[in-house]
Amino acid sequence: MTLPDVPNFGAPSFDTATDRRRRIVIFFIVTVLGAVFGGFWLASGAPFDWPWTWSSHRAGTIAVDQFLRDVEKNDLREAYAVWNNDKDWQQHPARYAYTFDRFQRDWAPNGQENDYGVIRTHVLKMAHVYGNVLAVGVQINGRKDKALYLDFDRRAHTLNFSVDEYYMAP
Repeated sequence: MTLPDVPNFGAPSFDTATDRRRRIVIFFIVTVLGAVFGGFWLASGAPFDWPWTWSSHRAGTIAVDQFLRDVEKNDLREAYAVWNNDKDWQQHPARYAYTFDRFQRDWAPNGQENDYGVIRTHVLKMAHVYGNVLAVGVQINGRKDKALYLDFDRRAHTLNFSVDEYYMAP
């Protein structure tokens, strides 16, 4: 017993080669997009935050790290430039409320206001976006009891002392 021919009513016949090609292209595009997404996440420091904040994580942690490396080298002029995001700050020092003299008292190796003493090492322990800033927690000189918290303004790319402190597990 044979089945009767079914009319195709003008529908095109199924092309297995075209379907296979389409599936390969879709798989390739999804794989490339996943790799780009994962690479950007890793380049941003693998933050547990929303993807649209990852570029802020990257810029903020780079700025804080550069600032603290300059402080460790006792290059306070460069550190102040990173703090204010202004390489030409010496052309207009009166623009800033946090003056360079105050900055030196706070960050110099023999700074009276500095709770950490001479800053020799630092480890970025946490970063979290809240509002307009990225809060960065830094462990200074291996001290686990008193972390340094800095805010990175996402729009102005400047640093400031954070008013918030976070719990960082040891």
